[in-house]
Amino acid sequence: MSKSRAVRDYLETLALFEEDLYLPREQSIRKSDATVPRELKALEGAVSPLPASLAEFEQSICNCVRCALGQTRTKFVFGDGDAKARVVFVGEAPGHDEDQTGIPFVGRAGQLLNDMLAEVGIDRKSVYICNTLKCRPPGNRDPLPEEKATCRPYLRTQLSLISPEIVVCLGKHAANELLGTDLPMKDLRGRVMPWEGMKLLVTYHPAYYLRNMSQKVHGDADFKLLRSLL
Repeated sequence: MSKSRAVRDYLETLALFEEDLYLPREQSIRKSDATVPRELKALEGAVSPLPASLAEFEQSICNCVRCALGQTRTKFVFGDGDAKARVVFVGEAPGHDEDQTGIPFVGRAGQLLNDMLAEVGIDRKSVYICNTLKCRPPGNRDPLPEEKATCRPYLRTQLSLISPEIVVCLGKHAANELLGTDLPMKDLRGRVMPWEGMKLLVTYHPAYYLRNMSQKVHGDADFKLLRSLL
């Protein structure tokens, strides 16, 4: 018997019993699986009213000269990543490479961050990355209190618009800025704390591990903890 004849006979036989057959329907998409807009919560100190989107907000502040850093920067470094990310990383301030490109964490510390994310199965494109400051301090010095205060509404507006589940503070400046504390990193690192309806995890800045690779084991543990939270 030819293959085509066998197939035809099979289909004819199948048709005789079609009313008795159970044919599974295509699984419907549950509402919980659909893309549902998150309820945005404007954090205290954020711009009010909230802009319609991150892109609109960036356009409105990219020429900021509210502090002296606006006169010395090469490029304004707003942020990078998924505007609906479940995780937002907050660093300290742009460095030389970031100042040249306008993208946060693209230098050596950024490459290490990418590697640490990949090691726990997280794609950089799926998270959002920004800094407490949007402009590079000259000579990569520490951010000044008045500079952080000037940029504070920008950071809080970004977090409000993204509304992530988890915020990861990369280093002391980011942790102190969001938590409003002067506690040292040894008292904050590796801890998951409730913050503004989100979870906040503190870890060292990747630049710290570049200077102290023997300490990267702590960062690896923190990133594994982050993965478990997801």
